[in-house]
Amino acid sequence: MPAVGKVFLVGAGPGAADLITVRGARLLGEADVVLYDALVTPEMLALCPQADLVSVGKRAGQRSAAQDFINQQLIECAQKYARVVRLKGGDPMLFGRADEELTALEAAGIEVEVVPGITTAVAAAAAAKQPLTKRGVARSVAFFTSSTAPDEDDLSGIPSTDTLVQYMGGREAIATAQRLLLQGRRPDTPVLVLENVSRPDQRIERITLDKLAHGLGSPHGPVLVMVGEAMEARPLQQS
Repeated sequence: MPAVGKVFLVGAGPGAADLITVRGARLLGEADVVLYDALVTPEMLALCPQADLVSVGKRAGQRSAAQDFINQQLIECAQKYARVVRLKGGDPMLFGRADEELTALEAAGIEVEVVPGITTAVAAAAAAKQPLTKRGVARSVAFFTSSTAPDEDDLSGIPSTDTLVQYMGGREAIATAQRLLLQGRRPDTPVLVLENVSRPDQRIERITLDKLAHGLGSPHGPVLVMVGEAMEARPLQQS
């Protein structure tokens, strides 16, 4: 059996090129080929000028067959290149479809290493200077997404926790807010909406749950929605 390369699942972080880990940046600079997500920025790809670049962008709502194709591309690249980087936005292990890719690569006998990245929720909290937990107010946090398998009901299981962080929340803002209101959350519950976290066109908006129930208009990038009493603006913080 011919020798195969090694695959690294690398977290790119939330977007800004200087928020990737030192290890992730080093691996990009050593990669023979980089398969990258749709949300990876040109500035991030500038860290690997020597590598062949393969776009495997996947957007919400696409069918799972696209993931099967990505898995096959990873296997084929590992059979051609010594060092393969699969560059994923945020952290590979959180809403990054890492399970499918790890399973496919391991079944093919290909060595895999995972390099974590800063997940967008943590970067969003830093950008807004708004901790996700707060002593005496919030001691639990849940990350969730309304993107489900084709045969599952969206928003059927919103977690019950102090602070909620919804990834890819732009399209589902109205449904999310309505469900939370039905669950008994106060209409004036603080909400932070962040678009294009850590990028030059980052946008942060403070609203309430009842306003979220009217929608977010037409965002121009990925949206993160953070809900809970911990999102109340701090006394010295400008709104």
